[in-house]
Amino acid sequence: MSNNPSSMRTPLSRVRHLGSARSGTEHAWRMRATSIALLPLTVAFVWLLITLVGKDYNTVRTTLGGPLPSILMLLFILTGVYHMKLGMQTIIEDYVHGEQCKTWWLLANSFFSHGIGLACVYAVLRISFV
Repeated sequence: MSNNPSSMRTPLSRVRHLGSARSGTEHAWRMRATSIALLPLTVAFVWLLITLVGKDYNTVRTTLGGPLPSILMLLFILTGVYHMKLGMQTIIEDYVHGEQCKTWWLLANSFFSHGIGLACVYAVLRISFV
């Protein structure tokens, strides 16, 4: 198969037997699932923070160190970071041209989201166990 402009083949004929990545549907479902999961998690997280407004440092630390708030924060952070990673991946795949540049940006996106996720998880665990 060639990209010869003088070729008589149609664009559909050129790509017909190449197959698809078959990851678009899975990616879209993951975005929707994380969006739906973030709705109640965000409400619960904001409610938790609003209840802590005006409290002293020790009360806030004790409250956030409890098992339920810690689990809530971890779920909110991990779901949010994964949703962010998927969203940025979509943007990079759609708007960055050139395979090498796209690969580097996708790699940077993975490192950034994993770094942010690890830092946030470390902070929550530090509050929970210390």
